[in-house]
Amino acid sequence: MTTETDASTPLAVPDDAPPAPRPGARCFGDGDPLYEEYHDTEWGVPVHGDTALLERLVLEGFQSGLSWITVLRKRPAFREVFAGFDPAAVAAFDETDVERLLADARIIRNRQKITATIDNARALLALQADGGSLDELVWSFAPPARSGRPATWGDVPSTSPESVALSKALKKHGFRFVGPTTAYAAMQACGLVDDHLATCPVAMSRPAPTRS
Repeated sequence: MTTETDASTPLAVPDDAPPAPRPGARCFGDGDPLYEEYHDTEWGVPVHGDTALLERLVLEGFQSGLSWITVLRKRPAFREVFAGFDPAAVAAFDETDVERLLADARIIRNRQKITATIDNARALLALQADGGSLDELVWSFAPPARSGRPATWGDVPSTSPESVALSKALKKHGFRFVGPTTAYAAMQACGLVDDHLATCPVAMSRPAPTRS
């Protein structure tokens, strides 16, 4: 049975990641073109905009207990069936839509995660109605600049003080499936932190993000 707690395996460490990649190799994703592109062009790159951030939070929630490449391969279908993650459209979904999604084998068919997506869209609309934004909320928890990069995945945390605080803030606003580990994975995916290992080619070509 799926619960709304984080999976026991840290989501922040890619499931296929070797403990210490050989010098010059990617942190993760080598050998799969889709995964390589995600690693090279998305992971750790700053993401802004409420719709884009809603998508990232939702997909990280769907990944809980699964491999990220599974979610990545299904992402086009997720975008299609969830109306491009337009919050107003998703917030209007009803039980008929839930049943439609549960019958669609192209996505991860988990009732709790599907209903959480609808609830999260509604939470986002409520946040906007109060004059806020998901962008402002999420990025307010960006950590300060750090020195150096992790050498191995053993140096990468599964949570951080900022992810714990972000998780609490999101839950306070009505978001679901956003525990501290999921929040940290979202921070990685959205570029609040950049955990590419020191030997990764991306790390050598991209500075670590800092608080703006």
